[in-house]
Amino acid sequence: MRAEQTLQTAPLESASPFELRVQQSRGVPESVVKRALTTGNIGFLHSFTTGSTVDGPGVRVVAWTAGCHWRCLYCHNPDTWSMANGMPVTLEGATEELRKYRHGLRIMSGGFTLSGGEPLLQDRFAVRLFAAVRALGIHTALDTNGYLGDRLTDEELNEIDLVLLDIKCWNPARHRRLTGKALGPTLDFALRLAERRRPVWLRYVLVPGMTDDAEEIGHLARFAASLGNVERVDVLPFHQMGRFKWKQLGLNYKLADVEPPTREAVEGACAQFRAEGLKVV
Repeated sequence: MRAEQTLQTAPLESASPFELRVQQSRGVPESVVKRALTTGNIGFLHSFTTGSTVDGPGVRVVAWTAGCHWRCLYCHNPDTWSMANGMPVTLEGATEELRKYRHGLRIMSGGFTLSGGEPLLQDRFAVRLFAAVRALGIHTALDTNGYLGDRLTDEELNEIDLVLLDIKCWNPARHRRLTGKALGPTLDFALRLAERRRPVWLRYVLVPGMTDDAEEIGHLARFAASLGNVERVDVLPFHQMGRFKWKQLGLNYKLADVEPPTREAVEGACAQFRAEGLKVV
Protein backbone atom coordinates (compact mmCIF):
# COMPACT_ATOMS: atom_id res chain seq x y z
CA MET A 1 0.00 0.00 0.00
CA ARG A 2 1.29 3.44 -0.94
CA ALA A 3 1.65 5.89 1.93
CA GLU A 4 -0.58 8.43 0.16
CA GLN A 5 -3.46 5.94 0.19
CA THR A 6 -3.46 5.87 3.98
CA LEU A 7 -3.83 9.62 4.48
CA GLN A 8 -7.05 10.84 6.03
CA THR A 9 -8.97 13.85 4.81
CA ALA A 10 -10.52 15.09 8.08
CA PRO A 11 -9.85 18.77 8.89
CA LEU A 12 -6.45 19.27 10.46
CA GLU A 13 -7.14 22.79 11.64
CA SER A 14 -8.51 23.04 15.16
CA ALA A 15 -9.99 26.00 17.00
CA SER A 16 -7.98 25.01 20.07
CA PRO A 17 -5.13 22.61 20.92
CA PHE A 18 -7.33 21.43 23.81
CA GLU A 19 -9.62 19.59 21.41
CA LEU A 20 -9.56 15.86 22.12
CA ARG A 21 -8.45 13.87 19.07
CA VAL A 22 -7.79 10.13 19.01
CA GLN A 23 -7.12 7.36 16.50
CA GLN A 24 -6.65 9.74 13.57
CA SER A 25 -4.20 7.34 11.91
CA ARG A 26 -6.34 4.24 12.36
CA GLY A 27 -5.62 1.84 9.53
CA VAL A 28 -2.17 3.17 8.67
CA PRO A 29 0.14 0.13 8.33
CA GLU A 30 3.07 -0.10 10.74
CA SER A 31 5.43 -0.29 7.76
CA VAL A 32 4.21 3.14 6.60
CA VAL A 33 4.77 4.61 10.06
CA LYS A 34 8.30 3.21 10.27
CA ARG A 35 9.19 4.47 6.80
CA ALA A 36 7.75 7.89 7.62
CA LEU A 37 9.89 8.17 10.75
CA THR A 38 12.98 7.26 8.75
CA THR A 39 12.41 9.48 5.71
CA GLY A 40 10.34 12.36 7.07
CA ASN A 41 8.04 12.17 4.03
CA ILE A 42 5.01 11.97 6.32
CA GLY A 43 4.35 13.52 9.70
CA PHE A 44 1.69 12.59 12.25
CA LEU A 45 -0.04 15.74 13.46
CA HIS A 46 -2.62 16.07 16.20
CA SER A 47 -3.85 19.38 14.75
CA PHE A 48 -2.79 22.88 13.87
CA THR A 49 -4.05 26.22 15.09
CA THR A 50 -3.79 29.72 13.67
CA GLY A 51 -3.53 33.08 15.36
CA SER A 52 -1.36 32.07 18.31
CA THR A 53 0.46 34.90 20.08
CA VAL A 54 2.10 32.80 22.81
CA ASP A 55 4.20 30.29 20.85
CA GLY A 56 6.92 32.55 19.52
CA PRO A 57 7.18 36.12 18.23
CA GLY A 58 4.25 37.75 16.44
CA VAL A 59 1.16 35.90 15.29
CA ARG A 60 1.82 32.26 14.47
CA VAL A 61 0.57 29.06 12.95
CA VAL A 62 1.24 26.15 15.31
CA ALA A 63 1.36 22.48 14.31
CA TRP A 64 0.97 20.01 17.17
CA THR A 65 2.70 16.70 16.56
CA ALA A 66 1.49 13.39 17.94
CA GLY A 67 3.80 11.22 20.00
CA CYS A 68 5.60 11.94 23.27
CA HIS A 69 7.78 9.69 25.41
CA TRP A 70 7.38 11.86 28.53
CA ARG A 71 4.48 11.48 30.95
CA CYS A 72 4.27 14.86 32.64
CA LEU A 73 1.83 14.78 35.52
CA TYR A 74 0.37 18.12 34.49
CA CYS A 75 0.20 17.46 30.73
CA HIS A 76 -2.85 19.20 29.26
CA ASN A 77 -2.77 17.22 25.99
CA PRO A 78 -2.30 13.52 26.91
CA ASP A 79 -3.97 12.61 23.62
CA THR A 80 -0.72 13.72 21.95
CA TRP A 81 1.23 10.98 23.75
CA SER A 82 0.35 8.35 21.13
CA MET A 83 1.40 8.77 17.51
CA ALA A 84 -1.72 6.79 16.58
CA ASN A 85 -3.74 9.85 17.58
CA GLY A 86 -2.05 11.93 14.89
CA MET A 87 -3.29 12.43 11.35
CA PRO A 88 -0.78 11.40 8.65
CA VAL A 89 0.16 14.44 6.58
CA THR A 90 2.65 14.51 3.74
CA LEU A 91 5.60 16.88 3.88
CA GLU A 92 4.38 18.50 0.67
CA GLY A 93 0.86 18.87 2.04
CA ALA A 94 2.05 20.51 5.23
CA THR A 95 4.32 22.88 3.29
CA GLU A 96 1.54 23.90 0.92
CA GLU A 97 -0.82 24.52 3.81
CA LEU A 98 1.70 26.87 5.41
CA ARG A 99 2.37 28.59 2.08
CA LYS A 100 -1.16 30.02 2.32
CA TYR A 101 -0.22 31.97 5.42
CA ARG A 102 3.23 33.26 4.52
CA HIS A 103 2.25 36.80 3.51
CA GLY A 104 0.04 37.31 6.54
CA LEU A 105 2.68 35.92 8.88
CA ARG A 106 5.26 38.33 7.49
CA ILE A 107 2.93 41.29 7.94
CA MET A 108 2.24 40.26 11.55
CA SER A 109 5.93 39.55 12.26
CA GLY A 110 4.98 35.97 13.02
CA GLY A 111 5.89 32.55 11.78
CA PHE A 112 5.48 28.81 12.20
CA THR A 113 5.94 26.84 15.42
CA LEU A 114 6.18 23.05 15.62
CA SER A 115 5.01 21.84 19.01
CA GLY A 116 3.56 18.66 20.43
CA GLY A 117 3.63 16.11 21.84
CA GLU A 118 7.37 16.05 21.34
CA PRO A 119 8.30 17.07 17.77
CA LEU A 120 11.73 15.46 17.89
CA LEU A 121 10.17 12.01 18.08
CA GLN A 122 9.52 12.78 14.40
CA ASP A 123 12.86 14.47 13.88
CA ARG A 124 13.22 13.74 10.15
CA PHE A 125 9.81 15.22 9.36
CA ALA A 126 10.55 18.18 11.64
CA VAL A 127 13.85 19.14 10.03
CA ARG A 128 12.53 18.71 6.48
CA LEU A 129 9.45 20.78 7.26
CA PHE A 130 11.53 23.52 8.89
CA ALA A 131 13.81 23.68 5.85
CA ALA A 132 10.85 23.89 3.45
CA VAL A 133 9.04 26.51 5.52
CA ARG A 134 12.15 28.62 6.04
CA ALA A 135 12.71 28.55 2.28
CA LEU A 136 9.31 30.29 2.01
CA GLY A 137 10.65 33.11 4.15
CA ILE A 138 8.68 32.06 7.23
CA HIS A 139 10.21 32.33 10.71
CA THR A 140 10.55 28.90 12.36
CA ALA A 141 10.32 27.87 16.00
CA LEU A 142 10.62 24.50 17.72
CA ASP A 143 8.84 23.87 21.03
CA THR A 144 10.63 20.94 22.69
CA ASN A 145 11.65 19.40 25.98
CA GLY A 146 15.11 19.00 24.46
CA TYR A 147 15.55 15.39 25.53
CA LEU A 148 16.14 14.24 21.94
CA GLY A 149 18.13 17.27 20.86
CA ASP A 150 21.09 15.12 19.88
CA ARG A 151 19.05 13.85 16.94
CA LEU A 152 19.63 17.21 15.23
CA THR A 153 22.90 18.06 13.52
CA ASP A 154 24.40 21.52 13.83
CA GLU A 155 23.34 22.23 10.26
CA GLU A 156 19.77 21.22 11.03
CA LEU A 157 19.73 23.50 14.06
CA ASN A 158 20.45 26.37 11.69
CA GLU A 159 17.04 25.83 10.04
CA ILE A 160 15.37 26.65 13.37
CA ASP A 161 15.22 30.37 14.09
CA LEU A 162 14.07 29.95 17.69
CA VAL A 163 13.90 27.12 20.22
CA LEU A 164 11.18 27.24 22.86
CA LEU A 165 12.87 25.06 25.46
CA ASP A 166 10.69 23.55 28.17
CA ILE A 167 12.62 22.92 31.38
CA LYS A 168 10.20 21.35 33.82
CA CYS A 169 12.14 21.78 37.06
CA TRP A 170 15.70 21.87 38.38
CA ASN A 171 15.96 19.00 40.89
CA PRO A 172 16.81 15.77 38.99
CA ALA A 173 14.83 13.46 41.28
CA ARG A 174 11.79 15.72 41.20
CA HIS A 175 12.13 16.02 37.43
CA ARG A 176 11.98 12.26 37.02
CA ARG A 177 8.91 12.03 39.27
CA LEU A 178 7.24 14.81 37.32
CA THR A 179 8.05 13.66 33.78
CA GLY A 180 9.26 10.06 33.97
CA LYS A 181 12.57 11.08 32.36
CA ALA A 182 16.02 12.31 33.40
CA LEU A 183 16.84 16.01 33.39
CA GLY A 184 20.39 15.68 32.05
CA PRO A 185 19.71 15.46 28.29
CA THR A 186 17.58 18.61 28.40
CA LEU A 187 20.35 20.58 30.11
CA ASP A 188 22.89 19.17 27.66
CA PHE A 189 20.76 20.45 24.78
CA ALA A 190 20.49 23.85 26.44
CA LEU A 191 24.28 24.03 26.69
CA ARG A 192 24.67 22.99 23.06
CA LEU A 193 22.24 25.67 21.92
CA ALA A 194 24.22 28.21 23.93
CA GLU A 195 27.47 27.08 22.35
CA ARG A 196 25.89 27.41 18.91
CA ARG A 197 24.40 30.81 19.86
CA ARG A 198 20.93 29.67 18.84
CA PRO A 199 18.14 31.90 20.26
CA VAL A 200 16.11 30.35 23.08
CA TRP A 201 12.94 31.21 24.95
CA LEU A 202 12.79 29.30 28.21
CA ARG A 203 9.37 27.98 29.24
CA TYR A 204 8.66 27.05 32.84
CA VAL A 205 5.33 25.76 34.15
CA LEU A 206 4.66 26.83 37.74
CA VAL A 207 2.84 24.04 39.59
CA PRO A 208 2.02 24.61 43.28
CA GLY A 209 3.79 22.07 45.47
CA MET A 210 5.86 20.71 42.59
CA THR A 211 7.79 23.40 40.70
CA ASP A 212 7.32 26.47 42.90
CA ASP A 213 10.27 25.93 45.24
CA ALA A 214 12.11 29.27 45.38
CA GLU A 215 15.55 27.71 45.79
CA GLU A 216 15.11 25.48 42.73
CA ILE A 217 13.77 28.36 40.65
CA GLY A 218 16.81 30.37 41.68
CA HIS A 219 19.15 27.63 40.47
CA LEU A 220 17.33 27.43 37.13
CA ALA A 221 17.34 31.21 36.74
CA ARG A 222 21.10 31.38 37.29
CA PHE A 223 21.66 28.52 34.83
CA ALA A 224 19.50 30.22 32.19
CA ALA A 225 21.29 33.55 32.67
CA SER A 226 24.69 31.86 32.34
CA LEU A 227 23.83 30.53 28.87
CA GLY A 228 23.86 33.94 27.22
CA ASN A 229 21.32 33.05 24.52
CA VAL A 230 18.05 33.04 26.48
CA GLU A 231 16.11 35.95 25.02
CA ARG A 232 13.01 35.53 27.13
CA VAL A 233 11.47 33.47 29.93
CA ASP A 234 7.79 32.49 29.97
CA VAL A 235 6.50 31.51 33.41
CA LEU A 236 3.33 29.56 32.65
CA PRO A 237 0.80 29.10 35.47
CA PHE A 238 -0.49 25.56 35.92
CA HIS A 239 -4.13 25.14 34.86
CA GLN A 240 -6.78 22.43 34.70
CA MET A 241 -7.91 22.99 31.10
CA GLY A 242 -6.77 19.53 29.99
CA ARG A 243 -8.18 17.62 32.95
CA PHE A 244 -11.19 16.35 30.96
CA LYS A 245 -8.85 14.60 28.52
CA TRP A 246 -7.36 12.44 31.27
CA LYS A 247 -10.87 11.35 32.25
CA GLN A 248 -11.94 10.70 28.66
CA LEU A 249 -8.81 8.63 28.04
CA GLY A 250 -9.20 6.64 31.28
CA LEU A 251 -5.94 7.97 32.73
CA ASN A 252 -5.19 8.51 36.40
CA TYR A 253 -4.87 12.27 36.86
CA LYS A 254 -2.95 12.88 40.09
CA LEU A 255 -3.24 16.67 40.13
CA ALA A 256 -7.03 16.94 40.23
CA ASP A 257 -6.92 18.77 43.57
CA VAL A 258 -4.09 21.15 42.68
CA GLU A 259 -5.18 24.77 42.32
CA PRO A 260 -3.54 27.19 39.85
CA PRO A 261 -0.78 29.29 41.43
CA THR A 262 -1.70 32.62 42.92
CA ARG A 263 -0.80 35.83 41.13
CA GLU A 264 1.69 36.52 43.92
CA ALA A 265 3.38 33.15 43.37
CA VAL A 266 3.68 33.76 39.63
CA GLU A 267 5.08 37.23 40.16
CA GLY A 268 7.54 35.87 42.72
CA ALA A 269 8.86 33.32 40.22
CA CYS A 270 9.08 35.98 37.51
CA ALA A 271 11.01 38.23 39.88
CA GLN A 272 13.62 35.53 40.45
CA PHE A 273 14.31 35.26 36.72
CA ARG A 274 14.37 39.05 36.35
CA ALA A 275 16.85 39.28 39.23
CA GLU A 276 19.32 37.36 37.04
CA GLY A 277 18.91 39.87 34.21
CA LEU A 278 16.48 37.82 32.14
CA LYS A 279 13.49 39.22 30.26
CA VAL A 280 10.25 37.76 31.58
CA VAL A 281 6.88 38.08 29.85
